[in-house]
Amino acid sequence: MEAFVAIGANLGDARANALDAVARLRRVPGIAVTAVSGLYRTAPVDSSGDDYINAVARIDTALAPHALLAALFAIEQEHGRERPYRNAPRTLDLDVLLYGHDIIDTPTLTVPHPRMTERAFVLVPLLEIAPDIAVPGLGAAAPFVPGVAGQRIERLAETDSK
Repeated sequence: MEAFVAIGANLGDARANALDAVARLRRVPGIAVTAVSGLYRTAPVDSSGDDYINAVARIDTALAPHALLAALFAIEQEHGRERPYRNAPRTLDLDVLLYGHDIIDTPTLTVPHPRMTERAFVLVPLLEIAPDIAVPGLGAAAPFVPGVAGQRIERLAETDSK
């Protein structure tokens, strides 16, 4: 199954944490990373603290949706992720954005991610690696970009992202 994972961090060495998350994703049995966007610096949205470093990874996975979520939580825990309150600053945040064409709504997992079309830090890197992607139930993702044009986002130079 093709899936997309959002990667974000704004505590500690956020750039290194984001890059390490990709490396850890590559080591999870049942996950093959097929593309990774560049890294983007973004202002916090509905959050506080320092700027975030964000990216999106496209994966092929044999994991069921909740097993994928559990694998992402394990990677977050390896980075010392704490959840003292909703949208708290974080060492690492991994979210399942899309899982094939599935629509999932359970107490622990909602796919497509419910706010993905409202966030430049998701849409811009997602469209970098999947320019024709559609969001199940909503249609093409690209037309949502004008709605997030007021959110600050800056693609880091390749030398800054390694």
